[in-house]
Amino acid sequence: MKKVEMKVYKERLLDLRNRLRGDVTSMADAALRKSGTEGTEASSMPIHMAELGSDNYEQEFTLSLLATEEDTLGKIESALERIENGIYGKCLECEGPIPKTRLNAIPHAHLCVKCASTHDHELAG
Repeated sequence: MKKVEMKVYKERLLDLRNRLRGDVTSMADAALRKSGTEGTEASSMPIHMAELGSDNYEQEFTLSLLATEEDTLGKIESALERIENGIYGKCLECEGPIPKTRLNAIPHAHLCVKCASTHDHELAG
């Protein structure tokens, strides 16, 4: 891949990383507020068991989203390292090129479509 093209993908990855970091921070803050670590107001405490269940579900859902976004941030960091090493756009398994249409959709992709499909099939089976 040409350096000019890598620069475009690097900018996309940096933008995506910055956006996700903001999302992760706001979700973490929301989860902490729900857990009651930031001030305890009597009016925010659920009175009914159903309310408590809903609050717990919301907190667990937020924590699950946080884990997913943290995983994506790790993949973005790996992609940025591949750009620095000059191997971005090459499949880490077969070393063939990753199509630009795939990189446009998933800029942090590290496998070509064929290897990703094989990998997903192995995980499912």
